[in-house]
Amino acid sequence: MRLSSLLIIAMTFFAAAVVSLVAANFSVKLIEESSEIGVRDALDDEGMTWAEVQADGLQVTLAGIAPTEAVRFKALTTAGSIVDAARVIDQMEVEAQAAIAPPRFSAEVLRNDSGISIIGLIPTTSDRESAIERFSDIVGKDNVADFLEQGDYPAPEGWEDALAFALTAMTQLPRAKASIEAGRVSITAIADSAEAKAAMENKLNRSVPPSVELMLDIAAPRPVLTPFTLRFQIDEEGARFDACSADTDAARTRILAAATQAGVIGTARCTVGLGVPTPRWADAVEQAINAVKQLEGGSVTFADADITLVALAGSDQANFDRVVGELENSLPDVFALHSKLPKVLDPNEGPPEFTATLSPEGQVQLRGRVVDVSMRDLAESYAKARFGSEKVYTAARVADNLPADWAPRVLTGLEALAGLSNGSVTVTPTGLSVTGNTGNPDASSEIAAMLAGKLGEGSEYDIDVTYQEKLDPVLGLPSPDQCEAEIGEVLKTGKINFEPGSATIDASALGIMDEIAEILKRCGDIPLEIQGYTDSQGREEMNLALSESRAQSVLNELRARQVLTGTFTAKGFGEDNAIADNSTEAGREANRRIEFRLIRPNTVTTPEQTTLESIAQSGDTDGETTEQGSADE
Repeated sequence: MRLSSLLIIAMTFFAAAVVSLVAANFSVKLIEESSEIGVRDALDDEGMTWAEVQADGLQVTLAGIAPTEAVRFKALTTAGSIVDAARVIDQMEVEAQAAIAPPRFSAEVLRNDSGISIIGLIPTTSDRESAIERFSDIVGKDNVADFLEQGDYPAPEGWEDALAFALTAMTQLPRAKASIEAGRVSITAIADSAEAKAAMENKLNRSVPPSVELMLDIAAPRPVLTPFTLRFQIDEEGARFDACSADTDAARTRILAAATQAGVIGTARCTVGLGVPTPRWADAVEQAINAVKQLEGGSVTFADADITLVALAGSDQANFDRVVGELENSLPDVFALHSKLPKVLDPNEGPPEFTATLSPEGQVQLRGRVVDVSMRDLAESYAKARFGSEKVYTAARVADNLPADWAPRVLTGLEALAGLSNGSVTVTPTGLSVTGNTGNPDASSEIAAMLAGKLGEGSEYDIDVTYQEKLDPVLGLPSPDQCEAEIGEVLKTGKINFEPGSATIDASALGIMDEIAEILKRCGDIPLEIQGYTDSQGREEMNLALSESRAQSVLNELRARQVLTGTFTAKGFGEDNAIADNSTEAGREANRRIEFRLIRPNTVTTPEQTTLESIAQSGDTDGETTEQGSADE
């Protein structure tokens, strides 16, 4: 009985334990589910659906990849608001962040009379010290303000080319600002004259690398015109300006419109400048041009406030009197009018004259009549001083009964001739004529101003000067590609020979060097590399040294001929880049050569990639090596 009671008690306790264990397990499961669901819902409410939640007993584990560190921390905080933060296990990762974008590199260089300043952010790969040193050499170390900062990021494409070009350009511009970006340079500058502006623009445009976009804004001050000159005429060749000046853009528009009404065809040139004698300049010019039109021919010349109106010989006297009278009464008070109606000359009467001609080759001939021997010697000396002693031929004779002002008119005519590329000057008792061609677009105006100032009031002169672009010393400059092509044409018929086994240029090649030097003098600052090559005979290092020396010899010969070589480099390549088979003598001779190549951005120095290969063989005839394995001959 006692044993049975004990068994019943034991079974009761066992049953209670089982019930307690089941209840405990159920409670833990309930806690896990409620914690996981609660945290999951809270994270979803915050938009963090990327997070994974798993409950294990009382612990809640968070996993997944958070987009940022801040979002990961927010997920932990959100979970901690549902369950005890100590129960939250963090197994989350943070998504790898994209590399930080490099900054925008840019720099600005300002140069004026006080020095140079440079400011901006450039890559650490840029040679900052070299740039500052270049500027210090120009204006002095104390006059360079360096405000540059550097960023440790790769230089963007086009940055180094833009920076190098801007630094070079600023060394040539005394008053300018350059803004530099990757692949782009903007330059604002001031030139001393319109000619200097054109020269600056031409030089910069020719030297800019193809990888760089160049924006230019070069201003030139208005010229001071002394005297303020204008000359308009109508003759058998039509209506035209020999010289035209205006004080404002609006005045120029009015003057050109009046000229068009009088018969000028096409676009006429009129210079806007300083020095006008009165603000009513355009009023007077309009009236004078209209007067020439009413006379149906003749000329009107302004030299400051003096006006000379000359009708065509044989014009109707009554019409002349009427036109002149109306013009005198309508002109602003500051102007003084001188009018002339020339008489018709007897065609059988040959007036005395003096002529000077200038040929395209620069030869000058003086013919005709002079007052006396001293006058002839003076004219000849003046011409030799202007055109060169070896280029003047004199065949003038002494004559009587010449006008008293004959000598100064002859010298004035020679001075006008000096403004032409070729042409002639004729001096007669009643006038002076200048005819020819020039590369100066303002030559006609300059000659007219000079004649008006030196011949005096009422003097008659005629100017027929034609501007030709090909004679313009600025526009006539060949492009770098044209220069390369011209050198190539020279080398098609000649060779640069070297003495065997030497870097000394053979005497037979000096004429070729002269021709190449003349081409490069016209080309100006072009980026040119003179490259030396050898054949494969001999030791490679000796061939490399020989090719370097030969390229340097060519560079030195160009310098000796006064060629500006600041943008040239000499480089040896030894036996690399062979263009023919080194196993034959003909092939080895072809490989021993000098090449002239333009330096272009990202140009690989291989023969195949040259726009035009300019190759001159070294002229070696044997190519044998010594027992010691010397460089190629």
